[in-house]
Amino acid sequence: MNEPTSDSSGDPHSLPHLALFPLQSVLFPGAQLQLRVFEPRYLDLVSRCLREKQPFGVVCLRQGSEVRTQNDEPVLLESTGVLAELQEVDAEQAGVLRVKCLGTQRFEIDEPLQQPDGLWTARAWLVDDDPVLAPPAAMLATVKALASAIGALERKSGSPFSKPYHFDDAGWVANRWCELLPISLAAKQKLMELEDPQMRLRLVDEYLRGKGVVSG
Repeated sequence: MNEPTSDSSGDPHSLPHLALFPLQSVLFPGAQLQLRVFEPRYLDLVSRCLREKQPFGVVCLRQGSEVRTQNDEPVLLESTGVLAELQEVDAEQAGVLRVKCLGTQRFEIDEPLQQPDGLWTARAWLVDDDPVLAPPAAMLATVKALASAIGALERKSGSPFSKPYHFDDAGWVANRWCELLPISLAAKQKLMELEDPQMRLRLVDEYLRGKGVVSG
């Protein structure tokens, strides 16, 4: 899929009109995302992204609903999200799409605006990818525990993670653990935003040791 287009200033890190898909979940780079799309605003968004070969932005909801309602509860979005690249789009039935995406690059937004059709958009700035750093030796038990967890998932129902696996990449290992851990959305959001992948993995490692999942 093509790289997101930059604004007229030529800044390759700026996305002037990024379409947003708010969810009550946190998307991590490298994560698979499956959506059942039925609202007209998102059906139009998926069609446009397919046609233009562009991603859309996934942001976690701090307040409000994924679906338009009649109440007046304000919608509040997190300021950091992750681009979602379309991989598969299937028509489940008339007016309903099954969409499979891959999380790619983080971005930050300033003031999101809701369009007349209900779609949220914002000016966004891309955040640099995690540097590829090896997991520290003290955290190898956490790496091995992830490999064991993935193996168990593959034997049971299939891995939820895209191949190839990168057990030698601290950020990748931390991100996959963050997807699996039963922690709050606020905690996942803060972990996703961390720019130091080894620190992210260290926090995951501390959590797992505190729960007795890993030792040694």
